[in-house]
Amino acid sequence: MTIEKIVIGTRGSKLALWQTNWVRDRIRTFYPDMEVEVRIISTKGDRVLNVSLPKLGEESKGLFTKELEEAMLDRQIDLAVHSLKDLPTELPPGLHIGAISEREDVRDALVARGGITSFDDIPEGARVGTSSLRRQAQILAARRDLILDPVRGNVDTRLGKVDSGEYDAIILASAGLRRLGLEGRITQYIPREFMLPAVGQGALAIETRSDDSAINEVVGKLDHEPTRQACRSERALLKGLGGGCLVPIAALGIIEGDRLSLKGLVARADGSEIVRGEAEGPRGEAEVIGLRLAEDLLERGAGRVLNR
Repeated sequence: MTIEKIVIGTRGSKLALWQTNWVRDRIRTFYPDMEVEVRIISTKGDRVLNVSLPKLGEESKGLFTKELEEAMLDRQIDLAVHSLKDLPTELPPGLHIGAISEREDVRDALVARGGITSFDDIPEGARVGTSSLRRQAQILAARRDLILDPVRGNVDTRLGKVDSGEYDAIILASAGLRRLGLEGRITQYIPREFMLPAVGQGALAIETRSDDSAINEVVGKLDHEPTRQACRSERALLKGLGGGCLVPIAALGIIEGDRLSLKGLVARADGSEIVRGEAEGPRGEAEVIGLRLAEDLLERGAGRVLNR
């Protein structure tokens, strides 16, 4: 190994820094003499907080990744750490996912004000914060009596909106709360049967230059093969449906032995129609399984739902 120093690019939020520092520390366990620098880079997603994600439309592509990717292509940084669910399925030429970390808890989490102990306890007409169309669709399919409002900002900002009474409850990824040591704020882990997670939820993606063999050798030590295969199937499903992170699409791949099972859904944002499906096969055929499920969902009406 001839590398003496690695520069990791990251967003500046508390969660992004936790994730990046975790990757830094893992690299140091394998290469204790290597210098690892963390460099904060502001993305458009960090700066534009007064517009909900769905309203940004096409501008949302690469919202949390573009500036990091540009810095990598300019060789200002050697790699970037992302929440995999934020990473588009199509990456810029010259970049790829060098490693995917072992997954945290994939479930969504309910954080609610005092008196509410579960999703079923949320009173009629309560105000629930979420900027995810995926969550919105699944909530409204079960509880059309709730008022859903977009909520942006970092984790502390969102929690503060519950504490101040601005929202009765918010929905967040449990992985982020657990990584920040805030699992005590979780009112309920929402069952996957009720709310299927986002593609790649709970996993970290380490993005690198495709041709940088030395860096790829380093980050390859952090790759968790079962998580990679599960997430490959989910991302293949998303790509096959032609969707992105702003479309109400959910998926979860699960590895059991040599088999991979994949659940997916496509929904209208108002929850009035949901198309669900499942596929399974050998874990080594992750992308084939994802594309097969995408074809099945499209044949059963997912294309019509997405076009609406």
